[in-house]
Amino acid sequence: MPGTLQESVSVWKDDMQLKLVPGNSAGTVTAYYLSSKGSTWDEIDFEFLGNLSGDPYILHTNVFSQGKGNREQQFYLWFDPTADFHTYSILWNPQRIIFSVDGTPIREFKNLESMGVPFPKNQAMRIYSSLWNADDWATRGGLVKTDWSQAPFTASYRNFNANACVWSNGVSSCGTNSSPSTSRTNSWLSEELDSTSQEKLQWVRKNYMIYNYCTDAKRFPQGFPPECKLS
Repeated sequence: MPGTLQESVSVWKDDMQLKLVPGNSAGTVTAYYLSSKGSTWDEIDFEFLGNLSGDPYILHTNVFSQGKGNREQQFYLWFDPTADFHTYSILWNPQRIIFSVDGTPIREFKNLESMGVPFPKNQAMRIYSSLWNADDWATRGGLVKTDWSQAPFTASYRNFNANACVWSNGVSSCGTNSSPSTSRTNSWLSEELDSTSQEKLQWVRKNYMIYNYCTDAKRFPQGFPPECKLS
């Protein structure tokens, strides 16, 4: 189920409710992400890696800036994402990107350009969704292939909601001349995690994170990316 919005946005806060492919979903990936175009694209990813029936889905997140990603973090979920709809949210403002599940933050990627870390902020992005075959890598590194006898594979989406600054002719709808009422509506432009949300984030990292690029020494033999010093 591929899809896209018609307008490009420069900053973003959204909620989407998804119910993932039930049963044997091995080899499939249900994706929900923001992306720009071109060879130096920006991208913010939610990807749900299917698995054999009874095994948990893996929630795969990544952040691309200027065409470079390699910032993967993966999580198990604390519920069955195929049994009912759950809300997956992306907050993208000039200071940070926050991934949340049912209102619980699972990942924060801060703007650390002062440390030389590229941050997606200069390219307008669109929202996409898809359900695709990725059995060369999605399940156990590609060891488990898609069982096409289980087709059709179906993921369900509902209750999409978003606030965004829309680019038009090089001008953002969230410019400095916005009215007070517009500024209140766009309070998410400076939103950050409070102490309660920080505690929830640490709970997820402690109990449900299964991969963090910032701890993968084999992948970065010359040293971890600079943002890992603060994670």
